[in-house]
Amino acid sequence: MHKIGKAICKYRKIILAIALLLLIPALIGMKATKINYDILVYLPSDVETIQGENILSNDFNMGAFSVIILEDMQTKDILKLEDKIKEVPNVEKVVSIADVIGTSIPTEMLPDELKDKIYKDNSTIMLVTFKDQISADSTMEAVETLRDITDERCKISGMTSTVLDTRNLSNSEIAIYVVIAVILCLIVLEIALDSYIAPILLLLNIGIAILYNMGTNIFLGEISYITKAISAVLQLGVTMDFAIFLYHSYMQEKENFESNEDAMASAIHKTLLSVVGSSLTTIAGFLALCSMNLTLGRDIGIVMAKGVFCGVVCVLTVLPAMILNLNGLIEKTKHKEILPKFEGVKNFVVKHYKAIILVFIVLLPIAFYGYSHTENYYNLDKSLPKTLDSVIANTELKEKFNMVSMELLLVDKDLPDSTVNKMLDEIEELEGIEWALGFSKVSSLGIPREILPEEAIDVFQNDEYQMIIINSNYEMATNELNAQVTEVNKIIKKYDENAILAGEGPLMKDLVEISDHDFNSVNSVSIVIIFIIMIVVLKSISLPVILIIVIEFAIFINMGIPYYTNTILPFIASIVIGTIQLGATIDYAILITNKYITSRKDGIDKKAAVSEALGTSIGSILISGLCFFGATFGVGAYSKIEMIGSLCTLMSRGAIVSVFCVVLILPSLLMAFDKLIYKTTMGMKKKGLINNE
Repeated sequence: MHKIGKAICKYRKIILAIALLLLIPALIGMKATKINYDILVYLPSDVETIQGENILSNDFNMGAFSVIILEDMQTKDILKLEDKIKEVPNVEKVVSIADVIGTSIPTEMLPDELKDKIYKDNSTIMLVTFKDQISADSTMEAVETLRDITDERCKISGMTSTVLDTRNLSNSEIAIYVVIAVILCLIVLEIALDSYIAPILLLLNIGIAILYNMGTNIFLGEISYITKAISAVLQLGVTMDFAIFLYHSYMQEKENFESNEDAMASAIHKTLLSVVGSSLTTIAGFLALCSMNLTLGRDIGIVMAKGVFCGVVCVLTVLPAMILNLNGLIEKTKHKEILPKFEGVKNFVVKHYKAIILVFIVLLPIAFYGYSHTENYYNLDKSLPKTLDSVIANTELKEKFNMVSMELLLVDKDLPDSTVNKMLDEIEELEGIEWALGFSKVSSLGIPREILPEEAIDVFQNDEYQMIIINSNYEMATNELNAQVTEVNKIIKKYDENAILAGEGPLMKDLVEISDHDFNSVNSVSIVIIFIIMIVVLKSISLPVILIIVIEFAIFINMGIPYYTNTILPFIASIVIGTIQLGATIDYAILITNKYITSRKDGIDKKAAVSEALGTSIGSILISGLCFFGATFGVGAYSKIEMIGSLCTLMSRGAIVSVFCVVLILPSLLMAFDKLIYKTTMGMKKKGLINNE
């Protein structure tokens, strides 16, 4: 290992040159990586609703649809607008009531049952279908074009409109996320380190690692907008402590070696040995997200695990080259360390460890209760500002037409109209169903199928299926809607066992069920994986249990706070935060524990061992925690996308909570369970420390 360090020091200029050249393909790869803004595409492909979506896309050329609200428009103007919309690339069909009545039939002559559904307060609706999927670039471009060719009397609703606004808002904010994170981390590092230039070098090094990580995402094909938004700040937060460790180690080794190169080679060697265990637990925590059925977890997990690896490689290669080449400037900008030694905190913990354990025992059930009762929401509209065009349109569609969630029913084309109507009557009797409409229903309302334009028929029927639109007035992803979808499925299977219920409502129901399963499974997987790694790293059975208990308690507090403050979280934040916090902050606990074990093996009594381990670790843990906090807090406060803002807020708060738990509770538990640790940790028994109090 020492030889590798010597080689890095010897060829430092070449390493820097290569590192800078590699930024070119990294930037190209980052630019070429597709970003996905639709969470629903991460549902498993074998889900029946996804199969229904594929039928809509492949057989009906209906990859997506939008309902346009038309205000104060005469029939002739609606028909003119239809002609314009039909010319937009990727638009498949355009249908409104104007196609049926033309310019000669007054709307007053329509059956009241039909008129009441499609006319409200001088407004009516138009259905536009698109050939490609909801989040396809071509579909979003089509919606953008629709916004351009329509005026203020037209409001475009639908999932694609929501995805488009999400993309535009995310792209406008992401650069600001990085700027905020860098500024806050720079403030922390300037306070924590002894040189004004060193923090800049550390940040530049992590910046290079982030660009490498983002550039290599091209091999994944695409990543989600959530991954893109948080990966840079999260990578900055969780890998900065590796860079800090190398810098501190180098400064210490300079006192033992005459040349800077020898000091850095030794620092690289020690850093490599130190960060292996730490980086493995962090990488394992992120990879645990790959166990989610919702493949968004795999997206975040792979990108972040790769980011930690890139961070470690850059810390061991690029950062030493930077420091050695600019060593003179670092020395010229040295200043006195501002961070205190925290002697009072250390003495307080050692003296009052029993009281701290008692407080821990009292708070544990309170924290767990809040953690297990924190509520989540799944409606993606709720994570966006209410001023966005899509949110305004979706809200108006709900308020004027009671069109809150749409379900698309696919049944056998040859099913008799009388049978279909009987089925629809039964569906409409369900609580919360506003209406169910198909061609069989149109005929029963007194509008002969023969007078309907062929384009309208093609929207709702093909060689195999007929499509029925079901409108529910229940909010998306609520318990009421999910129960309603279950009841609708029971009814349709009675009439056609091959019938499929698709659309936004059923898709969101699947998202809720899969996410609830993932919430439990991903946390269990991460705990098991990290537990196994810590057994190997710490060579102990009891210590991994103690460490995981401490960090899980910090997670309970972090996730329990929203319950006690009546805050409802976006679902993805609840699923991934536990795994991220465990993987990212378990390092704090490992640092203290390793020093405690070393001291005990050297024959030092437990009180002095804990005091030494805590006293020499508080500063490093606090700096690391504050960097993690700084990298994520500003984003959480700034972001207008609540999905991202909530996740970053949880991460920033989780970093601080973990620091407090590791500094206060872990040393107390080490003292309380010293005898058990002695008996269950390899290498300690030989020292005969059991009576060494």
